[in-house]
Amino acid sequence: MAEGSPGSLAFGQVVIGPPGSGKSTYCQAMREFLGRLGRRAAVVNLDPANEAPAGPCALDVGQLVTLGDVMAALGLGPNGGLLYCMEYLAANADWLRAGLRRLRGHYLLLDCPGQVELYTHHPALREIFAQLAKWGFRLAAVHLVDSHYCTDPGKFISVLCTSLSTMLHVELPHVNVLSKMDLIEQYGKLAFNLDYYTEVLDLSYLVDHLASDPFFRNFRRLNEKLVEVIEDYSLVSFVPLNVQDKQSMRQVVQAVDKANGYSFGEQEQRSLEALMSAAVGADFHFSSTLAVQEKYVQSQDKTVEEEVMDL
Repeated sequence: MAEGSPGSLAFGQVVIGPPGSGKSTYCQAMREFLGRLGRRAAVVNLDPANEAPAGPCALDVGQLVTLGDVMAALGLGPNGGLLYCMEYLAANADWLRAGLRRLRGHYLLLDCPGQVELYTHHPALREIFAQLAKWGFRLAAVHLVDSHYCTDPGKFISVLCTSLSTMLHVELPHVNVLSKMDLIEQYGKLAFNLDYYTEVLDLSYLVDHLASDPFFRNFRRLNEKLVEVIEDYSLVSFVPLNVQDKQSMRQVVQAVDKANGYSFGEQEQRSLEALMSAAVGADFHFSSTLAVQEKYVQSQDKTVEEEVMDL
């Protein structure tokens, strides 16, 4: 694929997130879903620790380097070994370019490692993504986070900080996703409606809710400052996802298509109305979020928020 040549653009998703957030499952489910839409999609495994992918991969970084080999040869632990693997991949970008040439005409799903440092401050993956952009790939980062973190206000603030740091470091169009929506209340109840978490509304209520816990009450000022940083940037929002729900998958595809520019390409016939809707972002998520809440969040006679106010 010639660098910067007209008509050589290819589109795809960089799937990132912490370990266990469902990246590999998402990639395989998205490949099948896009196939039903008529797109030729291919999964590229960029995780050297994943030696047994969940499904077919058109290109596997394990053919170049594996975490086990690096740990054995250099005496590194899993974290240091994974960083070395990513640096090795960045230094051998020609191998990646040659493999991607064989996938010309495919919509790419890049399954990335789960080490958070790679997305918050280590430069290797960012350099790889920048190189892909030079080769004509138009990518959007899809950052998966377990939805059940919403049930713990302290963890949700941590998720917001990590998501913001990732958005600023990766330097790609970004879509944050709350994965495993069918398990959202596995570890507790939501203190607020689901749209409060997806749209990241006034976080002062979350700080007040945290203050009801004697442990977090001692860290109120710290939480307030963290919330101020998140709200000052005003970048983080989430799309809810259950990979087994077609409507949920469609919402994510629409968000990603706008982020990486696929909506504005010539690959599919689109009406002017649909194109303008994508241009101005004129799809209102409240009704879709409400439908997700009704499907996966159990109704309560009294919300946790009301109980806190009573206290």
